[in-house]
Amino acid sequence: MRCDNILQAIGRTPLIRLNRLGRDLPPPIYVKADHLNPGASVKDRIAITIVEDAERRGLLKPGGTIVENTSGNTGMGLAMVAAVKGYKAIFTITDKQSKEKIDALKALGAQVIVCPTAVEPEDPRSYYCVARKLAQEIPHAFFANQYENPMNPEAHYRTTGPEIWEDTEGKITHFVAGIGTCGTIVGVGRFLKEKNPGIQIVGADPIGSVFYEYKKTGKLGKHDIYVVEGIGQEMMPAVADFTVIDDVIQVSDKDCFNLTRKLALLEGIFAGGSAGAAIYAALEVARRGTKEDLIVAFLPDSGARYLSKVYNDEWMRDNQYLEPEVRLTAEEILRAKHGSGPMRELVIARPHETMLEALLRMQENDISQLPVMENGTPIGAVYEDEILRLVMSGKDLRDLIVREVMGKSFPVVPRNARLEEITRCLTPQTPAVFVDLGSGRYDVLTKYDLVHSLSRILE
Repeated sequence: MRCDNILQAIGRTPLIRLNRLGRDLPPPIYVKADHLNPGASVKDRIAITIVEDAERRGLLKPGGTIVENTSGNTGMGLAMVAAVKGYKAIFTITDKQSKEKIDALKALGAQVIVCPTAVEPEDPRSYYCVARKLAQEIPHAFFANQYENPMNPEAHYRTTGPEIWEDTEGKITHFVAGIGTCGTIVGVGRFLKEKNPGIQIVGADPIGSVFYEYKKTGKLGKHDIYVVEGIGQEMMPAVADFTVIDDVIQVSDKDCFNLTRKLALLEGIFAGGSAGAAIYAALEVARRGTKEDLIVAFLPDSGARYLSKVYNDEWMRDNQYLEPEVRLTAEEILRAKHGSGPMRELVIARPHETMLEALLRMQENDISQLPVMENGTPIGAVYEDEILRLVMSGKDLRDLIVREVMGKSFPVVPRNARLEEITRCLTPQTPAVFVDLGSGRYDVLTKYDLVHSLSRILE
């Protein structure tokens, strides 16, 4: 392709299949690689669309200044457009954004004003309010205002949506994207649903943002701090349209960052931190999908802007995001628990037995909790603390039936559950988990089992 300027290189980004991350799942997962735009992000699309619309309407004239509040990527797109067209650019950005983003904006000639993250949107110190004030005070300034500018979703309705439809030959069944300003998911969603109303539009929202609760309850709940950049919101953008969005899946910062790193390690795709949110949600969708489905997840920006954060082991470790190097499964831990011999038969209680029978079985096997099974399915558990409480309150264990006094069943994890997934289930109130071995077979892992099995494995 031959271009008269860099702006003509925006768009027509490739659709790339994931081969290792979703290998064991029924539907194929593709990613829309918008981090390969010339400005290294999806925001190149809205930058050129917003500026050209402002020029047509006389809001931006030669010698003018483009002002915007940005998490970095919209600023990069606008700075690139400003450089080509000869405008000045001033951007406000929050102090949680990476140093790489700020340096890149300055490299393109933009002035950058850093504002605090931990303030309400209406606070005069917020990057929203500072940008709006600058646009009012600077002569011949144009406020791009991506959160309210209808050209934000319109850019994706005109370009991104049609590209995805064409590249999937109309076979797409699910589009998954992180939700930030709402421009991408709303614009793409509108176009795809016009083509096929059955296409599911799924948003990925960081825990602490307002979108998940709004989709589930219709109410704008309280927001909290989250670290992932470029997605999530403390308020509802004016361009949001939740009639287009079918579902929202919450994602933790830790899952965002670790899946982003896996995307690079397993697929060779070097994307930014918010890409992990879309991949996490896409994998959730794929787990309940079929072979007939075709999922497209959206990658907004490049990993080059997160070298000091997401791709920095020290930063990940300091913030407790780095996954443990010991990556054992429940099945591997069970093998260490049982040694080289066959797995021993699971010691259980039946719901029709007396509590005395359950207690004697616990004593015979030197265990402090006993799963209750019925027709091969876990339905509850008996704990020694509860038995002691019953005895101290004067109850006769011979008269008590297990079904009447048993506690909640242990959580069930699959045989391929990772160590970190198992440990998340274990709490002072839940001392064990069931491991589903398939074909109606179960085993149990306790905290004691984990500690002693790990010591054998790591010797």
